[in-house]
Amino acid sequence: MTEIDAATRTELEAAVFRRLVAHLQARTDVQNIDLMNMAGFCRNCLSNWLKDAAEAKDLPMSKDESREAVYGMPFAEWKRLYQSDASPEQQAAFAKAAAEPH
Repeated sequence: MTEIDAATRTELEAAVFRRLVAHLQARTDVQNIDLMNMAGFCRNCLSNWLKDAAEAKDLPMSKDESREAVYGMPFAEWKRLYQSDASPEQQAAFAKAAAEPH
């Protein structure tokens, strides 16, 4: 990639983040546990990273606020509408991935 200034790089990275969040908001069929098992992160991770970034800039952001920014609605509502119970297979894959060194 050609050399770009820091401000432009930040704008590009922000655009990518917004696109990823919009994609995950549209893909309500994809469960967080599947994201965790396949990619090692999920919507909750993104919301935690957003909260961490806000706190690093001394900006107040609650866990609920960061989750709503990522989920596009209150987390409890998203969970009620779209989250299903994890299957035994999903739970086993999650436990295995968590036990592996990274």
